[in-house]
Amino acid sequence: MLASVHLADVGVPAALSIARKPPRPGSIAGLRHANVGFAAPLSGSLLPKPQLGRAALVAFWDDDDAIDAFLADHPLARKLAGGWRVRLQPLRRYGSWPGLDDEITTARHVEHDGVVAAVTLGRPIASQFPRFIRTSAKAEASVVGAPGLLWTSGIARPPSFVATCSLWESPRALATYAFGARDSAHPDAIAEGEAKPFHHEQAFVRFRPYGAQGHLEGRNPLAEALVPAV
Repeated sequence: MLASVHLADVGVPAALSIARKPPRPGSIAGLRHANVGFAAPLSGSLLPKPQLGRAALVAFWDDDDAIDAFLADHPLARKLAGGWRVRLQPLRRYGSWPGLDDEITTARHVEHDGVVAAVTLGRPIASQFPRFIRTSAKAEASVVGAPGLLWTSGIARPPSFVATCSLWESPRALATYAFGARDSAHPDAIAEGEAKPFHHEQAFVRFRPYGAQGHLEGRNPLAEALVPAV
């Protein structure tokens, strides 16, 4: 099982069309599950400001061949082709999500050196959404300045789907933000969600990112991360 994240500046009308309905697994060979939405920068603002012209796709696949076939000839892939995309190999998970293998370890520590990606996925409970926004704003304000963060974006299709995708220079940097004592905003958010769930369904997944292509605002964040400093 693999995942991919795609973001592209396509303009508001095209983004609205893309976000209207995610592709169904049966419509694309090898697609296990997909979610679509709008990208939104993480800032710590209580009211997120989506980039309505920047469309996003988060998808789970059987293998690289399925991703290759999608990119080669699917209309949605053509719409997103001018942006940035990255392939992701799962390392660990917490929670569950359609298309995500149950066999992926839930152990917090997994042997891996180098850049990691973190993807969070949630289906908000309507009555808990204001509480979720308030708590998330504190965690988002914390992540923006977190040591080791390379790039991040929120993704949402209100009111049914919220997500984040982030790249980190190392597993240690990600773990320090997620669980460390330096800044309690994210650990506090985890505790609040465990005490009273924000979502009907949720997953937090760590990945090995690879195969990034394209650019966002002239940048390929993963390619930059893999270039040694001089």
